[in-house]
Amino acid sequence: MRKASTKWHAVTVVLREASCAAAALCRNARYLSGEAPRLPLPKCAHPEACPCTYRHHEDRRAATRRTADVGTPDVRTSESGKRVANRRISRGRRSGDQH
Repeated sequence: MRKASTKWHAVTVVLREASCAAAALCRNARYLSGEAPRLPLPKCAHPEACPCTYRHHEDRRAATRRTADVGTPDVRTSESGKRVANRRISRGRRSGDQH
């Protein structure tokens, strides 16, 4: 396996038509490079001719999870779809809380 290019570099196991059941258990799983199982897999049905390979990814996540990651401001909405004010900018409940 090649050296990780970023801190979150990840790999997935690419299955081929001749891949075994052990490889099928890894389907769609992303592993950080240092934690990925070595190929051929320990329970590979034909380790001497294993057709599996790795697909490399810059990030272990398949998609962004936060709106801030894609440049969209964090806007909260109520169940009715109306914008909700950011309450963190107001004073606290205690009399000694300062803004």
